[in-house]
Amino acid sequence: MPGDPEAAVRAALEEVRDPEFPISVVDLGLVYGLRVLGRRVDIWLTFTATACPCTDLIEVDVRERLLREGWVEEVVVHQVWDPPWTKERISAAGRERLRRFGVSV
Repeated sequence: MPGDPEAAVRAALEEVRDPEFPISVVDLGLVYGLRVLGRRVDIWLTFTATACPCTDLIEVDVRERLLREGWVEEVVVHQVWDPPWTKERISAAGRERLRRFGVSV
């Protein structure tokens, strides 16, 4: 297990891209929280809209990426809708990356 498991989880989640936007779920502001209990990771995720067609795909990508960490045995994803996601949750790095791809934020 890494020295700071929560930092390791966040770093791994930086590799999970939103299918509709060319940035990570972290930079997009979809990660509302996480908790590491031993080899279990609980993650609280929201989505850009309640009717987001990519919720299942994002959840699968998050689980698969975290399970590639040798010390993670279980990943539980909790969907969060309150507070609702807004574009203000996008990180500065995420905003810059979106601009480079021609998406205004």
